[in-house]
Amino acid sequence: MLVFAGTAAAASDPELELDVVLDPASRRLEVEAVLRPAERDFGFVLHESLQPQEAAVDGRPVRLRPAGQREAWRAWRVEVPEGARLKLRYAGTLPALERERDHRGVLQGMPPMASTAGSYLPAGAGWYPRPAALFSYRLQLSVKGGQTALAAGRLEEERLPATPADPYRARFVFDRPTDGIDLMAGPWRVRERMAVQADGRPLRLRTYFPAALDEAEGLADAYLADSQRYIERYATQIGAYPFTEFSVVASPLPTGFGMPTLTYIGEEVLRLPFIRATSLGHEILHNWWGNGVMVDYARGNWSEGLTTFMADYAYKEAESAAAAHEMRLGWLRDFAALPAGSHQALADFRSRTHGAAAAVRYGKAAMVFVMLRDLIGEEAFARGIRAFWARERFRVAGWAELQRAFEEASGRSLEGFFQQWLTLAGGPALRLERAAMLPAPEMPRTGRGAEGAQGAGAAAEHRLRLVFAQPVPAHAVRVPVLLTAAGRHETRWVDIDGARAVVDLTLDFVPEEAWLDPELRVWRLPDASQLPPILRQWIVATAPRLMIADALVEGGGAGGAAEATEIAEAAQALAARLFERAPRQAGFEALRGEGGPVLLAGSEGAVAAVLERAGLPSSPVGLPAGGTARVWTAPNKSGPVLAVVSVNDAAALRAVQRPLPHYGSQSWLVFDGARVRARGVWDAPGRAVVVERPAAPG
Repeated sequence: MLVFAGTAAAASDPELELDVVLDPASRRLEVEAVLRPAERDFGFVLHESLQPQEAAVDGRPVRLRPAGQREAWRAWRVEVPEGARLKLRYAGTLPALERERDHRGVLQGMPPMASTAGSYLPAGAGWYPRPAALFSYRLQLSVKGGQTALAAGRLEEERLPATPADPYRARFVFDRPTDGIDLMAGPWRVRERMAVQADGRPLRLRTYFPAALDEAEGLADAYLADSQRYIERYATQIGAYPFTEFSVVASPLPTGFGMPTLTYIGEEVLRLPFIRATSLGHEILHNWWGNGVMVDYARGNWSEGLTTFMADYAYKEAESAAAAHEMRLGWLRDFAALPAGSHQALADFRSRTHGAAAAVRYGKAAMVFVMLRDLIGEEAFARGIRAFWARERFRVAGWAELQRAFEEASGRSLEGFFQQWLTLAGGPALRLERAAMLPAPEMPRTGRGAEGAQGAGAAAEHRLRLVFAQPVPAHAVRVPVLLTAAGRHETRWVDIDGARAVVDLTLDFVPEEAWLDPELRVWRLPDASQLPPILRQWIVATAPRLMIADALVEGGGAGGAAEATEIAEAAQALAARLFERAPRQAGFEALRGEGGPVLLAGSEGAVAAVLERAGLPSSPVGLPAGGTARVWTAPNKSGPVLAVVSVNDAAALRAVQRPLPHYGSQSWLVFDGARVRARGVWDAPGRAVVVERPAAPG
């Protein structure tokens, strides 16, 4: 039954045409590909599960030459005269869907996978030949087993099955340059909303949800409404939405991917409010940054930072100044938690990966845009964003093109700004070493008295000297300093260049304290007094250690030996998920002396016994009571930094294995099963520098 047949937009023939038949139950994939390769000696890669069956150039059979294999991917080559048409047929049984992959595993190279629970053929999985670095395509889909499928692009035609034995058929066209094709299929129900964009173009909004999600009251409609709202928001800020459709697609894997015209999000999290409040907007914005303007990865990935700045961070700014401050603090805490040798220049940030190092690159790239807006002003920044989009739409662009747009918008050179923040790894460790009032200069006598010398009613002038230091390589930094006195506070921005800098300020009041960047608006390594301990320090530790409390107390804790064994197994499984490097199991001696961070895990009674033996409080002040599991970071003046997981029983410890690694930016959490009941970050107000006063004249 023909459900939809659109009118094809005027465009040249696509560089790649695919006719795909997929049977999720048998995992059988059959593909016919037609393309005009950009090279005479054309090379392409197929996953080892797919076997070539036919190759022809302009209708004449040709031989494919094996060109080696790397892991599960085989390379092939074939001679194709310039302008000739290559036709390939290949087929095979795909690997089964790897449901055990976690949020880190889905960011690694995945094969094309199929199952009745859902199928995912990633763009880089070797399921189609790539005719050039960038290409357009037309994709004809036929999917069996009552399932639906889609790929990025304009839905040109769709036929729903008339009987259970009939396949679902659809044709998707992507007539703009793109760098890959992701194909998804699943047992979804489809909901649709049609809208009209500001420029008159149609906008097709869809959700592809499994039955349980689709039946959740109002969920699909809320996603459709929010998708339209985000698209209209960014069309106003940047320029018209570059496509005519957008779909929210439920994934059986814990993904959070943004492709042109769609986002592929793990079905387990689609019910969570923060997905619609933050993640959805982030992925929609990638239709402009990353998919509308493509990234020149050889010169660094600017897209993730700009998207984080204009989505996640912008939503926090709209919420409150405190919420935005908390996000900046999170970025800098992550930076401080990362070992110094792991720092990487932004120009070397290529693509999305797992781990804290990637989190730092997202944060640093976003902070670059925070600092840039502070430097050139909001109006110039907004003009630069619109100019960058207008010039680079559907082109490959890098940081240099962004710099050019912002320079033109602000009327100033930004060479030093971009050069420094893109090429220097890490960030400055600024210190405000001293703040001192300078003696007032002697005023000439005029015969009119002190008031006459100043001018009647004129405010007295006071001079303050600030002394800054930073290790090499020194950054040139524009940084705010907050000056406070009783009933008065004022922020001054100062320029620091070099390992040591002296800045003199003229004021109309005498401050009592000076605070270096208390709002954390500069990418830097904050003072320890501004950095509360967070779980990220344990996640990224180079030599983490695991203490199992129930193995250290006599009798194995209140639950006895059997429960202690279960807790030990659960603790080891948690550590394997939490730490990026395998931990070493340690005894009580780990709480004394030096060494890597320690994670203490176990039943509540056993944990309390171990902490009391070490002279540490069994529970920190301010941690909410209750819950099945309580997690906190704790200072340990006589030993290494310590994180604690205290649980009611082994089941509670198993329940936090999956969610806990997602909360690296927190200092403490309280769980009910796998659900977070409460979470937070310990206070870290920072350190004030007391302003010195000049000695009174003798």
